[in-house]
Parts: sequence; C-alpha cells; structure tokens
Amino acid sequence: MNWQSILKEYLTFLNIERGLSKNTIDSYGRDLKKLILYLDEKEINISPVKISETTIQEFVYEIAKKISSRSQARVISGLRSFFDYMVFEDYRKTNPTDLLEIPKIGRKLPDTLSDKKIGKLIAAIDLSHPQGERNRTIIETMYACGLRVSEVINLKLSDLFFNEGFIRVLGKGNKQRYVPIYRKAQKYIDFYIDQIRPHIEPQKGYEDTLFLNRRGKGLTRQMVFIILKNLAIKINLDKKVSPHTLRHSFATELLKHGADLRAIQQMLGHESITTTEVYVHLDRSYLKDVVENFHPRKNLKD
Repeated sequence: MNWQSILKEYLTFLNIERGLSKNTIDSYGRDLKKLILYLDEKEINISPVKISETTIQEFVYEIAKKISSRSQARVISGLRSFFDYMVFEDYRKTNPTDLLEIPKIGRKLPDTLSDKKIGKLIAAIDLSHPQGERNRTIIETMYACGLRVSEVINLKLSDLFFNEGFIRVLGKGNKQRYVPIYRKAQKYIDFYIDQIRPHIEPQKGYEDTLFLNRRGKGLTRQMVFIILKNLAIKINLDKKVSPHTLRHSFATELLKHGADLRAIQQMLGHESITTTEVYVHLDRSYLKDVVENFHPRKNLKD
C-alpha cells in the first residue's frame, strides 16, 4: 500500500461516509501531503502501514519551525484522524500520533465590524455597473443571514422562501438549515433577480445558481474575498476584512441587541454551542445584562 492510494481512499471516506465539505476535505488532504512531501525530501521510503511514531514526531518538529501553533494543532489533528481511519480499516494496529502533544493555543477572537462600518463598505460599491448591484446584494445577504462564503456562492433560486421570510442554506457536512432574512435584504435579492440576472445567460448546470459571474457561472470563494478586500482598501479600513468578518459581525450584533445564544447557534449552523460562545467574549457586558435582567433576586431590596 502506497501513500497516494491510501490518501485517495481516505478522502473518499471523508466525503461519502462522514459527509464533510469539500473545503474541509481539501484541508485534510493538504496536511497529509505535507507529510508525504517531507518523507520524499528526506528520502524516507516507508509505507503508511509501517511509519513509526518517531518519524511522525520528527515531521511535526520540522514543520513547527515554519508554521504557527494553531496550524501545528490542525496538522496533528488531521494526521490523527487519518491514522484513526487506518486503524478502523485494520490497516494498522495502533495510531502513531496518539502520544503527540497538540500545542496549546488561545481562543482566537473573531474580527468584527460595527454596523456603521459595514454600511460604509456597502456604500463604497460602484453601482454604475451590474456587478456592483450583484456585489451589494451578496454582502447584504451575507450580513443579513450570517452566511459562510461557501454558503452564499452556492445559494440557489430554489432556496429562497421569501413568503415565509427564510432562505435554505446548505452548510458544512451538507447539512441544511433555514435562516430568517429581513425584508431589506429580500428587496436587494429581488431587484438583482428581476433587473440584473436576466441579462446573464447561465451556463449549463448553473441555471438555478443565484449569484452568477459575467460568464454565467457561479462565483468562486476567492472572488468574494477580493470584492471585500478592495472595498476595505477603498474606504481606508484599518483592519483586514474577509467574508467571515461579516458572519462574525452578524452574530456579535445580534448578541449585543439581546438575541438568545441558542438562536444564534441555529442561524449560524454551529453544531456545538461552544463554538457560538466565542461571541460572548467579544462583549462581556452581555453577561452582566443577563444577570441584571433575569436573575430571580434582582428586585430584592437591600
């Protein structure tokens, strides 16, 4: 058994059996390829069945010189998952990564923008060309619903349920969820569908895709990153902006205005409430307000 064949088999398992997203699978693949490249460079001719704990440790030590603790943790986690699969399939008896220590990393608080700054970003869009109207609609939709970039570029016309005030979103692991969308964002989408999209001929397979590029295909993740980056430069924004910034800002603003954490979890599509709790750390006054407003003894006199 060689590395390439087992890697292909493993990635297929992640796709079919675990239902992970393409981006997650690609990330696992990249990290495993780092190990394969290391073995090639060191001229270590050893199969995935025979590779030892020592060799894995030496690889991790080598990459630790080049990448952050967070990236190291991700690589080790990916290797552990890969060798767990090999044990599960009876290719190996033991997992050589079991004793590897994952670097301790602090919780990275997400970047956010205020509603006012997001308004400035949107106001900076050049609406004199059709792509401007499309770009405004994309940003309004992402901020309105807290969508991931992969979710917004994969939105379908058939995912819009405006009579009910919801859109259907295909999230990580191909899990569907329904997210409420406010009327202003609906109006932008309706305008784009009625006035802009009809002038683009969708290519085969993209007839139901909501947001199209000039050639009638779906947008790429990179294109959305570039749109936001250029707008941030245009208004001299003092921080990096990504599609995830809009998602984080959506959650943070909802929390600040009293939204329930469980409701935010459902809208974001977080599997665990722990993931959503990071937003509490952005605004600790939320915790104080919860106690003052909801504690059963708050109205007792001294």
